[in-house]
Amino acid sequence: MDINKLLESMTPEVFKNLQYAVETGKWHNGTALSAEQRSTSMQAMMLYQSKHNKEAQHMTVAQGGEIKLKSKAELEKQFSKGQQDIVRVNVS
Repeated sequence: MDINKLLESMTPEVFKNLQYAVETGKWHNGTALSAEQRSTSMQAMMLYQSKHNKEAQHMTVAQGGEIKLKSKAELEKQFSKGQQDIVRVNVS
């Protein structure tokens, strides 16, 4: 299959299924991925991300094919937005 046709036919749901399979090593039905399936799925995910990933997270492929690395400060800023402390404990 042509790479462009593959990307055109991949939906966000297909991407999420591939992501789950690569992360867990098995399909949703519990069947284990072979090494070849995992490699191919990972490549398809990276291609999809390079075309559709507008809000690139740390260590993902951003739109245009660049690997997005966020600094510690950027990650802290991203994850602290709108969060309030529930409780603070001083441990001496």
